[in-house]
Amino acid sequence: MSPNVSVILPTYNRVSVLRSALDALWRQHAPDGSYEVVVVDNNSADGTADLLASIDDGRLRVIREPRQGLSFARNAGLTAARGAIVAFTDDDVEVAPDWIDTIISLMAAHPEVDAVGGRVLPAWPEDKPSWLTRSHWAPLALQDHGDAVRTFDRETPIGLIGANVAFRRTVFDRIGAFSPAVQRVGNGIGSTEDHELLNRLYGSGGRAMYSPRLVVMTRVPRERCARAYHRRWHTGHGFFHALMRTDEVEQSRRRMFGIPGHLVRSAASDSARWIGCVLRADWDGAFDAELRLRFFGGFLKGRLS
Repeated sequence: MSPNVSVILPTYNRVSVLRSALDALWRQHAPDGSYEVVVVDNNSADGTADLLASIDDGRLRVIREPRQGLSFARNAGLTAARGAIVAFTDDDVEVAPDWIDTIISLMAAHPEVDAVGGRVLPAWPEDKPSWLTRSHWAPLALQDHGDAVRTFDRETPIGLIGANVAFRRTVFDRIGAFSPAVQRVGNGIGSTEDHELLNRLYGSGGRAMYSPRLVVMTRVPRERCARAYHRRWHTGHGFFHALMRTDEVEQSRRRMFGIPGHLVRSAASDSARWIGCVLRADWDGAFDAELRLRFFGGFLKGRLS
């Protein structure tokens, strides 16, 4: 008998946190046989294979994807998955005990939606810097759209993220799988595979629902609380957005060296703002302007490469 839900969990060289992610999945309130966990080992070389081999649990299935990249790993998991619902989480995330039950109940109660997602909340290190507010959550793959249920579609194309999202299996039959062209490879950051897939879903007339009941938590590593990490992420994010060529970014009629005019104007405005903030010693404001400029720099690199 096939499970209701297939949980796909790609992993790459994170054996130190993978055990906690799996333990959270074993603690689910869901009845036996209702879900399976498909762990995709994407060329780990840190003891991940030994850890997985040591687990004796019938819900676990392990496959290996030799092609490096998150989209390759997720797509390999999709091929192996047996459930009518396919849920995704990450190897550094701990899902709530009712996670599987909540996914099943939301999908049953809302047949009009193709996907459900929810909160990805942080467990911060003790020395979290004061500048790291919610406006800087995107590089940390954190998400909280509030306390109300919300529906996203072509008219409201707000994203959900792969640390806490589930799709009906038929979605992938209709729109295809994750794109390797915009995937994270190895320790790269700033990729847009979630955004690209949801753009195709919304463009096809599909709908996704955010529910605050669907909760996971991730421990934020200290190194991701450094400004250097956020600078790298925004540069990478700009690069991948240049590759995507989405309607929301490509909207300008006027262009400069292939760059949409509205991005050029925003970069000029951000440059002026950065100078003004530096002159006023407003270092948080200067950093915010710098991050937008780094996005533009990454976009420029992606468009000209």
